[in-house]
Amino acid sequence: MSRSAWVAVAVVVAAAAVAAPWSLNSLSSTGENGGASLGTGAGPLPRTADGRPNLQGIWQVRNRASSDLQDHAASHLMPAGRSVVQGNEIPYQPWAATKKQENFANRQKADPLANCYMPGVPRIMYMEFPFHIFQTHDHIGITFEWSQVYRLIYTNGSEPAKGIDFWMGDSRGRWEGDTLVVNVTNHNDRTWLDMAGNFHSEAMRLEERYTLLDADTLQYEVTIEDPKVFTRPWKIRMPMYRHKDMDRILEYQCNAEAEEASGAFERDPRTWYTKP
Repeated sequence: MSRSAWVAVAVVVAAAAVAAPWSLNSLSSTGENGGASLGTGAGPLPRTADGRPNLQGIWQVRNRASSDLQDHAASHLMPAGRSVVQGNEIPYQPWAATKKQENFANRQKADPLANCYMPGVPRIMYMEFPFHIFQTHDHIGITFEWSQVYRLIYTNGSEPAKGIDFWMGDSRGRWEGDTLVVNVTNHNDRTWLDMAGNFHSEAMRLEERYTLLDADTLQYEVTIEDPKVFTRPWKIRMPMYRHKDMDRILEYQCNAEAEEASGAFERDPRTWYTKP
């Protein structure tokens, strides 16, 4: 990650903190954010000073999509789960359907996440780790508990970069009414969509839609298009839920944990902080 990108995320986080100084623990049906009441159920939505739905806070899915996007029984290291795919069908081209089955058979070693590579988008959005959204008028920053990966969504009308691919893609957003629509392009072809081996090429294009259903529920919908792998566009959809018992995300460093577990990294008692 470049220094300039980290600086951009830090600026978004700082600006968001100034714009919304309230604590996440204070969110309730009677709390206030910029003068707007925070609703629950069908009540009013939290809004920013410019009237947009306020997506800020810590969120997490409650599903097993990171194991397999489709209906699946339990298998080794993969808990059972229900489909988040519209129609429960992923429209692979014939060669790609064969490749997906090969990926599944070899998933313990072939899954890029097994080597602590970045999960990519959309996978990181439904992994079983929370993430924190920060929001300003021109940018939306998302920081993730998993290895402190981040996304920066530009909502200032700028165009995607040309000739560069990214592990996390290039995200450009706009508002359609109360829905944040994000087009994600410039992917590489080294990430998977889940642990089951569902995959894509560098030609993948995403349209994400974020819609607040109430103050504590964020609907997430993604249309996935990749003419090199799929026969048609297809969709996944799921709710995300606000954490009201956390005021910050914690830390999980994939490489560090793997190295410690394998014995490649030994704790030095002179420098290792052992207290919780």
